[in-house]
Amino acid sequence: MVTLTQLQKIMPFAGRRALLYYRPLTDAMEEFGINTPAREAAFLAQIAHESGSLRYTREIASGAAYEGRGDLGNTEPGDGIRFKGRGLIQITGRTNYKRVSKALYGDLRLLKQPELLEEVIAACRSAAWFWADKELNTLADEQEFRKITRAINGGYNGQIERFEIYKVACQTLGVEMVA
Repeated sequence: MVTLTQLQKIMPFAGRRALLYYRPLTDAMEEFGINTPAREAAFLAQIAHESGSLRYTREIASGAAYEGRGDLGNTEPGDGIRFKGRGLIQITGRTNYKRVSKALYGDLRLLKQPELLEEVIAACRSAAWFWADKELNTLADEQEFRKITRAINGGYNGQIERFEIYKVACQTLGVEMVA
């Protein structure tokens, strides 16, 4: 499993947040099978980008752009803002909040309190759950980093930065990158 020193090297801008997140993050990674250097490198690179190196567990934008997005399950007025991106991987939309709530808590508490995903443990667990739910370990094992980005982002937003972090993570964790 990744060490605190390795996490700090992969996310040098995390500062003291690395210490705050280290144990909950590694616990969540273990819980959801993100347990090889290749998987850890890909996961950490993606959450580093998504969370601004552990700085943000709530999307900076208002969420208004998600209003009325049926593909996200945002069918009620205010859903876009209510269910904007949260957690280290930015879980977005009523449908995803419902799914992660059932998976992590066995109930629908996140529909009533979506801000719970901003808390450290929930932010870590929701990211690792999303990763496992989308079967991203398989893509990480195959070093299909671009496909992982698409699965998380729906496109390739921030791909250059994500890949730069991924290269550092691979080097730090001893993963030989395939060409």
